[in-house]
Amino acid sequence: MLKPINKKSKKIRDKAKKQEARMVGIKLKSLFVLVSVLLITNCSMMPSAKPVEVRTIAEPVSLYHPPLPLEVGLVDIDWEILTPDLMKEYLENYENGSAPAIAYYSLTSKEYVNLSMNMAEIKRYLRDTLSIVKYYRDYDKEDNAEEKVSENK
Repeated sequence: MLKPINKKSKKIRDKAKKQEARMVGIKLKSLFVLVSVLLITNCSMMPSAKPVEVRTIAEPVSLYHPPLPLEVGLVDIDWEILTPDLMKEYLENYENGSAPAIAYYSLTSKEYVNLSMNMAEIKRYLRDTLSIVKYYRDYDKEDNAEEKVSENK
């Protein structure tokens, strides 16, 4: 049979249990820290992703080339020069009812020269505008050709 434990031996046994529990706690804490450190460092030791190479390619924006407008479609004009004799003849025919009622516009020779100069100015402006458009189109073609050559090298 077991003997009843006296107070002194009971104190010693309680003290030993506390010390053993403390030692187990310290061992568990150190084991937990060790496992945590291993898990954290183990993930960083394994390469999981390959590095990504980023390339930046600067490409100039190509110029916009609007389509050229349609050619000017002029309508032929029948010029009739009215002299005083022709005007008298027209008025006689008009009074007889054989000539249609037509409105005539007249220009002096100075006004006709001005009209001619205006038309020449419009032609010059169109020619200059088309030459500018042609220049930029040719310039853009040269740039594209140079880029293709440099890319092939």
